[in-house]
Amino acid sequence: MDPINLYEYEAIAQAKLTPMAYDYYASGAHDEITLRENHAAYDRIPLRYRVLRDISRRTTATTVLGHQLSMPVIVAPTAFHKLAHPDGEVATVRAAGQAGTLMILSTLSTTSIEDVMAAATGPVWFQLYVYKDRGATKALVERAQAAGCSALVLTVDAQIWGRRERDVRNRFQLPAGLSVKNLTPSGKEEFPQDARGSGLAAYVASLFDQTLAWKDVAWLCSLTELPVLLKGVVHPDDARQAADYGAAGVIVSNHGGRQLDTAPATIDVLPEIVEAVDGRVAVLIDGGIRRGTDVVKALAYGAKAVAVGRPVLWGLAADGQRGVERVLDLLRFEVDLAMGLCGCATVGEITRDLMD
Repeated sequence: MDPINLYEYEAIAQAKLTPMAYDYYASGAHDEITLRENHAAYDRIPLRYRVLRDISRRTTATTVLGHQLSMPVIVAPTAFHKLAHPDGEVATVRAAGQAGTLMILSTLSTTSIEDVMAAATGPVWFQLYVYKDRGATKALVERAQAAGCSALVLTVDAQIWGRRERDVRNRFQLPAGLSVKNLTPSGKEEFPQDARGSGLAAYVASLFDQTLAWKDVAWLCSLTELPVLLKGVVHPDDARQAADYGAAGVIVSNHGGRQLDTAPATIDVLPEIVEAVDGRVAVLIDGGIRRGTDVVKALAYGAKAVAVGRPVLWGLAADGQRGVERVLDLLRFEVDLAMGLCGCATVGEITRDLMD
């Protein structure tokens, strides 16, 4: 029997991955408090379901920034997919297209933007880290737009790297043959080999731009015609400023609990972010989503969609493209079931009254 939930996929992935690869994907910062809280917070939220509503014809379809999707679940940006499976990001983007949803491709991909887009059958957004070398950063933006990506997702909570102690202990490095493919043209594709701890942390410390500030959001928007979303927002004032500086959306995210430990769980801050932007920009959320009920709760609090990261990697490690497809299919099934049990026939009927 195939796994019947996302937790079972993680168990299979852990058995298949090297300890270093599993720890890289699974770990959080320091004591991993935020990592645990991201999902635990969902468990504490009850759904006040409605009854005696016609749910005989349900649909999980929705629209996010003009993209018609089969469900309000998208693939979050995660790095180094070839650690999980030889087909890497190509398998993931094919699965996302097959599932009728979109993928956000990481700057730290083990496959180039161009090769991923050649395999894509659905929409792809490009997640951007800003390097000290602004020329290299600008080139990434230009390549993403030329290749057909339909939005940029600027990560704003990672100018410096959170201390992921499992990576430090493992002295995390990419295996021979894998590199940050998107940075090959600028010669920034390899980790420092003399790092005493995490090679990725050393890479970030030497190359990422710690001067990144609000003025750079305007700079990024000036480089491209693509909509720009800011990922890593947990404070309502930052959400308001994102709208002021021209962002098309924000992704409420604490980097999967991998940056500032004891940062709040994303679902706990979502309502005030939605209130702060007051419809000016799209609001999405990631972090800790493992069940269809989690998705319904996020939408009831005002998110347009949720993004899932680690479960996609577990599916990829377990069974390549088919594994990712199965993970997304399970989530769609669970979202549909939760909607029906809440008395909602459409995504638009998932409203705040389910929570209050």
